Amino acid sequence: MRVAILDDYFDTLRTLDCFERLGGHDVTIYNDHVQNVDQLADRLAGMDALVLIRERTQIRADLLERLTRLKLISQRSVFPHIDIDACTRLGVVVSSDMHAGSPSYATAELTWALILSAMRDIPRQVGSMQAGNWQSGVGRSIRGKTLGVYGYGRIGRVVADYGRVFGMAVVFWASEASRDQARADGHAVAESRQEFFSTSDILSLHMRLAPTTRGIVTLSDLDRMKAESLLVNTSRAGLIAPGALVESLENGRPGMAALDVYDQEPMVDPDSPLLRMDNVMCTPHIGYVTRDEWEIQFADIFDQVNALAAGSPTNVVNPEVLDRARFNAG
Repeated sequence: MRVAILDDYFDTLRTLDCFERLGGHDVTIYNDHVQNVDQLADRLAGMDALVLIRERTQIRADLLERLTRLKLISQRSVFPHIDIDACTRLGVVVSSDMHAGSPSYATAELTWALILSAMRDIPRQVGSMQAGNWQSGVGRSIRGKTLGVYGYGRIGRVVADYGRVFGMAVVFWASEASRDQARADGHAVAESRQEFFSTSDILSLHMRLAPTTRGIVTLSDLDRMKAESLLVNTSRAGLIAPGALVESLENGRPGMAALDVYDQEPMVDPDSPLLRMDNVMCTPHIGYVTRDEWEIQFADIFDQVNALAAGSPTNVVNPEVLDRARFNAG
């Protein structure tokens, strides 16, 4: 099959051990990011399969209708960027292993790295030395402080474990069902949403972005946070109501933010308000981007390509497509 891999910014995938799993296919790798439909339609014409790196490119009906040979979209994790209904209508199989059995330890590790870096003011201290100076300001310890984890999923529970190891008090907030489960598992749950936001010294978001969670963190929530508190988001920017984070940071509550996700990605405008704030630390959506993590993820993704080529697609998220899938026609 002719396979296109999109948005491999640093041409990393061909260096992975698992890349050899695509050895029987004609593979084209694109290292830039293109969202223009005409450009994408031109470069992807004649492709049988698309391999996506998470949610970097939107795959909507206006593009899908022009990719008349496309049989498969293969990726891992959630797929809000893919028009599943259009794929089904057009006979395109979408395969995505939801990795239900394991968290993204890489994302949890980055979350903790951001917490430590922000609390100890590490970027500013490094910059001070690079400028020929010595210490610049005083950071804060985390031991004895309260870590609020919003969400009771796989990654959030790992981050909570890290917090306990560092001597923090950990408290959860989540949907009612998840709060009940957290209590049943023996964990502390905030008495109320208001208490959760007002008492957390560090508050980290760990939820999937869905219609029920979009904008779930409001300006009034953020305004309840302490003036010296830290908000961390390595999940999805859309969990926070539009404009609320910038406004709340300008108002001084929370006092800091550490972010790995943004409303528009890639975010490369140096004049973005978040990049210009001294109390915000930003990384370019690298939570899941480690060689170890990618070996796991893309082994699954490439196996999905081979499964469809063999006529037996796996991890199909739109099973109703199978009776009219294009791969059945050869």
